[in-house]
This record gives sequence, structure tokens and C-alpha cells, in this order.
Amino acid sequence: MSTPNLPPLTAIRAFEAAARHLSFTRAAEELGMTQAAVSYQIKVLEERVGAPLFLRQARQVALSETGARLAPEVTAAFEMLKTAFAETRGRIDGMLNISVVPTFASYWLARHVGEFQMAHPQLALRLDSSARLVDFATEDVDLGIRSGPEQWPSPEFEGHLLLKARFAPMLSPALAASIGGVHEPADLLKLPLTDAGDPWFEQWFNLAGVEYDSKSRPQSQFGAQHLEASAAMAGRGVAMLTPAFYSEEIAAGRLIQPFELVGYDGHGYWLVYPRSRRTIPKIRMFRDWILEATKPLREGE
Repeated sequence: MSTPNLPPLTAIRAFEAAARHLSFTRAAEELGMTQAAVSYQIKVLEERVGAPLFLRQARQVALSETGARLAPEVTAAFEMLKTAFAETRGRIDGMLNISVVPTFASYWLARHVGEFQMAHPQLALRLDSSARLVDFATEDVDLGIRSGPEQWPSPEFEGHLLLKARFAPMLSPALAASIGGVHEPADLLKLPLTDAGDPWFEQWFNLAGVEYDSKSRPQSQFGAQHLEASAAMAGRGVAMLTPAFYSEEIAAGRLIQPFELVGYDGHGYWLVYPRSRRTIPKIRMFRDWILEATKPLREGE
């Protein structure tokens, strides 16, 4: 057997407010309606119920027997709805979803995000390490950290440059030692390259005044900087990396940057989010924190 349709929600809200205040006037003020509109909605509900819900007197109203039985149930139902929405809102406000490119996630955010969590313990973080673009309109993502060119992103998004993606060759000390050390840029061509087709290699060698032909070398590809870094630390080749990400690896002796010369092609790492979300508290908290935390990476540029 099918369940009868519920009465209009507007009529139920009018009844609940009038029953709580025992006044059509005060109910109208609370709901932003006229007194006549409240009276009409209650009549609609009475027709659906099949019995009067109020005893209308000269200057006041009182609940009828039917109304007195119904009012607590309706109030309890609204309280349940309020609680459900408040809990849902709380979960949304208390969870920050960030989509971040893998290199930035592995070599910067994972190492520093604990500082944000300590400063904002009321927020839980969910990080999605992915290079794919996200659709803020349809996916449960609050913020993105992406690599992109200057004058990016598009006008409907807020974009904050976190650091410029400068690049320089890096390799393991053991690999450098295998040819007696790397003393000049041309020495790097004696070694395997993690991704010979990477445009950064050609740009950097041009800056160094070294002729470079990528087509004459094996065309291995790793597809992401953090994978090339792992290969370089394993001694598998020279990788073209962003030095700002690998200070710990250099300090620990897992990587060396043999030359101070760095290249830059206009790309950087950006914090992005829809412009319409710029005043949401949790987004402001993360934006302010990460811009301050990455400030040393931008100094002197």
C-alpha cells in the first residue's frame, strides 16, 4: 500500500511555529509571512488532517485536542531535521579536501601539513595526490594545488603562486662518482638521464652552453617529477628537478645538485579554488597558512 503524500512543508512549518508561540502573528514574524498567509497554510493543513488544529478565540488561539497531539510530534521532527543538517554542515565545515599534484604532495605538503593541523585541530584533512584536473562543481574538493604557467588560472578561480618551478640537474653521489665526479655541465651527458625528452633538459643545457640532442638518447619517461627523483636517488640517472623540493635529500646525501645554474620556463605551483569560495573560513585558514609557510620558497626570486 502506498504512503499518502505529506502535506505541504510550508503548511507544516506554519503550524509548528503557531503551535509553539500560540500566536499566528508571532508565527508570521518568525517565518517572514503575513498573518493571513499563516492562517491560510494552517487551514490547508486542517483540510488534510480532517479536523481543526486550533481553537480560534477573540484575541488568542489555543491548540485543539488534535492539534495538541500533533504539535509535539511535528516539533520533534523539525528538531531531528535541524540536528541532521547541523551535523552534515559540521562534517563539511570540519573536513578540508585538497587535490594536490604528487610532487608537491610528497616533497613539500606531506612534510609541513602537520603544522597546519596543529594550528587548526578542528579541521580534518583529506589529501588526494593526483595530477588530474578536478571539477570543483561536481567533485568533493575544496582546494587544488596544481602546476601551471604564469597568468593562470582562469578568471573564475582564485590563484596564489606558491613557488616558481625552477629546475636543475640532480643525481646520486654514487652515480656522480662512477665517472670520477661531475665537474662541468657536459659531464652529465656521460650518464643516463631519467627522461631525456624532458624539455627542461634541453633548456638547462642551452643555458649552460652545452649542445644537447635528446633524440640521440634513450627516451625513457617517468611521467612525474617525484618518480624521476626516486629514480635519481636510486642511482638510475640524472633527473631535472625543482631544487626547492629536495633540500632534505641534498642535506642527507641522497642527492647532489652539482651546479648552481637553474632554469625557469614560467611555470609554478599554484593554490587554486573557485572565486565564490574565497570567504569560506576553512579555505581562508589554509590559504593564509600555506602562503606564509611557502614564503621562504619565493624569497629572492
